[in-house]
Amino acid sequence: VDFIIDKLHLKGGERILDLACGFGRHSLELARQGFSVTGVDITSAYIRFAKEKSQEEGLCANFLCCDIRELQFDQKFDVVLNMADGAIGYLENDTENKKIFTSVSNALKPGGKQFMDIMNGSYADSHFPCRLWEAGEKGLTLSEFEWNNETRVLLYGQLDFEYGQPISKPSITEGNPIRLYTLAEIKDILSSVGMNVTDSFSDFDGKPSSDNNIQLLICSEKV
Repeated sequence: VDFIIDKLHLKGGERILDLACGFGRHSLELARQGFSVTGVDITSAYIRFAKEKSQEEGLCANFLCCDIRELQFDQKFDVVLNMADGAIGYLENDTENKKIFTSVSNALKPGGKQFMDIMNGSYADSHFPCRLWEAGEKGLTLSEFEWNNETRVLLYGQLDFEYGQPISKPSITEGNPIRLYTLAEIKDILSSVGMNVTDSFSDFDGKPSSDNNIQLLICSEKV
């Protein structure tokens, strides 16, 4: 959240729309810092949790349970966020995925800003398919990445093992397919809905975006 405030040069009075907000972790923190926030997610349990948390803390945050494609906001927000993919690439096909960007542009005031946090399609071209493991504080995580270069779709699977517990031969179940985009593709899509990319990064320390980094953070502005 601090990174977003810094890179988008926010002053504190902006109205923010958080798309695919999940449990509201970013929305709630932004509200704690004085912003007026609206979070949207299609999962009712997430929205219910976020509403309860907001009410408990007396925050200026509103949460809606709906499909991003069905939003009818017209130039109401100064900032739109798509964090942790923000549903970008999760829909049925390219046409449906691009509707998210239309919703973003429609919701923004002229000069409004967007910040998205997605996986980098250029990284997938040179690094997937692959298997990885990560040793955490409480357990071991095995991950598998399958990549279809023609459809630009990633299939991701994960398996967790708790330390001290017996294990069996791993069988990693694949999750939902995700359409990944390169920075060039994102620039073209945003341009088609009247927006321009202003900056891009590969992590929340501000490292410039690169084809050798899996994370892609993009700042854009509505023309």
